Amino acid sequence: MPKVGGEPEEGVQAVALTMRIIEHVAQARRPVGVTVLAKELGTTKSRIYRHLQTLTRAGYLAQEPETERYHVGPRLVGLARVIDDGVDIVDVAMPVLRDLRDTLGHYTVISQMEDDGVRVQASVSGRSVVEIGVRRGSLLLFHASAQGKVALAFGPEERRRRVLRSRLEMLTPKTIVSAAALAEELDRIQARGWATGYNESLMGLNTLAAPVFDATGQIVGAVGIVDSIQYLQETPSEDQIRETVKAAARISELLGYRPANAA
Repeated sequence: MPKVGGEPEEGVQAVALTMRIIEHVAQARRPVGVTVLAKELGTTKSRIYRHLQTLTRAGYLAQEPETERYHVGPRLVGLARVIDDGVDIVDVAMPVLRDLRDTLGHYTVISQMEDDGVRVQASVSGRSVVEIGVRRGSLLLFHASAQGKVALAFGPEERRRRVLRSRLEMLTPKTIVSAAALAEELDRIQARGWATGYNESLMGLNTLAAPVFDATGQIVGAVGIVDSIQYLQETPSEDQIRETVKAAARISELLGYRPANAA
């Protein structure tokens, strides 16, 4: 039998560290430095640097000349797009949406981002005698829906700036039409991880939504529950928040997302 030495194990460890670096940089949403990576991944700066140089030469990462920090490179972006093209978020989300409906009883929905808002892709009817929800294919405005505000809070900074500079249409007396007020609301949403749209798009209706992320850590959709304000109040219950956020996290996990602070 061939002798088993230390090199194969070291090779496996090197591959594992490489994958952890890629995941951490992809999910950081901003350029990351060598020191931060070494601290987060529990290894030396010299070891991290060697891996970063290899990944940069291969195009999986890129380095900013000014800050010398690293971000996702063109090859990794291209690979993510190939994977994304083969994954239907609706197919992934539907079992989770059904579980969420069965748990809470509300109408459940999955939406995806477009240039002008978020598009409803699929839904599961609630258990109420009266059907309350949103039609598949509906385009919800960024500033006037829970799903749209989630997209702004967790999406690209350019999108947020563009919407904040635009004219915010008033759909109801409760719609946020002040850029300053919307910016403050987005900061709160980002801090707590969910949004509501109480009477904002239609009087008597509320939605609770949470973000869905892909394998690169980019937001690709929003999971929501929809109901009348009688059953989904301005401040949702702890159960409603917990289960909705958990459903969004489950879909994100199925899409390959791993939080940077995950064990």
